[in-house]
Amino acid sequence: MKFDRQQLTPDTLKKLYRAILFPRLIEEKMLILLRQNRISKWFSGIGQEAISVGLTQALEKDEYILPMHRNLGVFTGREMPFDRLFAQWQGTMMGYTKGRDRSFHFGTNEHHIVGMISHLGPQNGVADGIALATKLKGEKKVTAVFNGDGGTSEGDFHEAINVAAVWDLPVIFVVENNGYGLSTPSNEQFRCKQFIDKAIGYGIEGVQVDGNNILEVYSTVVRIAEKMRKDPKPVLLECITFRMRGHEEASGTKYVPKELMETWAKKDPVENYEQFLLAESVVDAAYIENLRKELKKEIEDGLAIAFEETHPEASTELELQDVHAPYVQTVIAPASNTQSEKRFIDAISDGLRQSMERHDNLVLMGQDIAEYGGVFKITEGFVEKFGKARVRNTPICEAAIAGAGLGLSIKGMKAMVEMQFADFVTEAFNQIVNNLAKAHWRWGQAADVVVRMPTGAGTAAGPFHSQSNEAWFFHTPGLKIVYPSNPYDAKGLLCASFDDPNPIMFFEHKLMYRSIKEMIPDDYYTVEIGKAKLVNEGSDLSIITYGMGVHWAKEIISTMPEVKADILDLRTLLPWDKEAVAETVKKTNRVLILHEDTLTGGIGGEISAWISEHCFRDLDAPVIRVASLDTAIPFAPTLENNFLPKGRIKEAIEKLLSF
Repeated sequence: MKFDRQQLTPDTLKKLYRAILFPRLIEEKMLILLRQNRISKWFSGIGQEAISVGLTQALEKDEYILPMHRNLGVFTGREMPFDRLFAQWQGTMMGYTKGRDRSFHFGTNEHHIVGMISHLGPQNGVADGIALATKLKGEKKVTAVFNGDGGTSEGDFHEAINVAAVWDLPVIFVVENNGYGLSTPSNEQFRCKQFIDKAIGYGIEGVQVDGNNILEVYSTVVRIAEKMRKDPKPVLLECITFRMRGHEEASGTKYVPKELMETWAKKDPVENYEQFLLAESVVDAAYIENLRKELKKEIEDGLAIAFEETHPEASTELELQDVHAPYVQTVIAPASNTQSEKRFIDAISDGLRQSMERHDNLVLMGQDIAEYGGVFKITEGFVEKFGKARVRNTPICEAAIAGAGLGLSIKGMKAMVEMQFADFVTEAFNQIVNNLAKAHWRWGQAADVVVRMPTGAGTAAGPFHSQSNEAWFFHTPGLKIVYPSNPYDAKGLLCASFDDPNPIMFFEHKLMYRSIKEMIPDDYYTVEIGKAKLVNEGSDLSIITYGMGVHWAKEIISTMPEVKADILDLRTLLPWDKEAVAETVKKTNRVLILHEDTLTGGIGGEISAWISEHCFRDLDAPVIRVASLDTAIPFAPTLENNFLPKGRIKEAIEKLLSF
């Protein structure tokens, strides 16, 4: 291995040696503890340390790095206290996730590190968001994100690089090419000879380095970062290396040919660099011995502190408390009595525009939302008013953009992500339910993101543009779900959603866009999230519903003058207003739950179960649910009408009242 010290001073060379030796000594200690059964699992990066260490030392301390399992040198390089780092691995309270996650699945803004989740790839979209925030703020900073060669097969990797290329984002996409994705060799993962060839397809620079040569990694990253701070553009950095241990220790390395292991053992990044420093007379044997003693003592001292801790004592109150970022809403009334008649779609546009004026750190992202104004024209004219930096057309990709929303949040900004149709959210599902929803509970990071979801049937748009998919997210702690049924609530709840620092799925029924209108305030105002509204009063039965169901219920009841019904519009589905539900049940003693979503697994099932459990004594009849058929949504209008529940509501009411 050839080392080129260039103009690096002895102090810098020694600093790099300390930085690469420390994680190696920790690794060796962890393997001993694993054999002693004092730790349960370990992902070893032995053989790959030069990449993590070289990159971390090359970047500025306040530049974000998004590492993975085998990037211990990133964490130690950012001088994280070893006792707390080890406590994180052990799942104790002193760790960064309060025992809720393990390994490197955490972030810390103090050290400008954002850890991975187990799903390979989502970290890349988050890196895009962080880099976008630094660019919008004019900070001239670099963001680096790590990938294994196997993980580059994921769509998130492609989406994020493409977005970074199109938006000229200052991101270093690091690929640690160690020849295997767990046990699967590269020739079964991809057909390209080298990853820098892929850079050509994205229209970005690709750079390849010897990932076991710390000086080559360090000098290359210094050069890339200096250039990137002046001229923001992404770079794909391929680091050729090898993992000397298994994917994790239980996996072993039997699948690796012996001769390959022997070849790479000779390229050990720590031993080779150490021999280079000795040959250059930068260090001597005594220096090495003293440094090893110093670092081993630091490790033992940290272990002594961390091992004193046991697993955290469970507190249901604390667990539930941390699901959402702390926030107490203050409802804002309009400043004047001035009103105008607005369609549902106008109310959404109004709320979005006024929220952009109120929050100068709010960025809108979505397909065709800039000059075109979005497929529904909600953001028409926004580019002229707010500029393309804040009203951003995205490539056709949902995962990277949802991840970018979290990245913006990490840098203290707000994001709106528009799904062109709610159906397309499946492409971003992992980012939403595993990154946005869990970020605060895992490591205290708020995901200040509103995902707008044009939803619903009634327009004969078929099975991929008409789905009601709110129940997919109803099961996910950490999210909030808002679903207005009228222009007043649409504007007020949307404005309230941007004030709230938590991730919010905001559903907008497409059929209402231009068919529902009413007089609403011209000024900015908010409506309380989590509060239902009684839109019709009666004593015969309670119809609990939301969205289009509110209008169906009102229409059907208007044709049954002998029936007096409470119609409760939930407005927010997560959290839903249990007090309002209990109140109407106690009042009428008969309940019909109505929603457009399919029956099985719908939100109505949870509300029905809650009523049966908490309001059983108030019921004079079974709770009845009316919903769409348990099929996909058909295209033909006759079939769609049969699919939707509207035609079955009256019969259900009569059945309930006759019980």
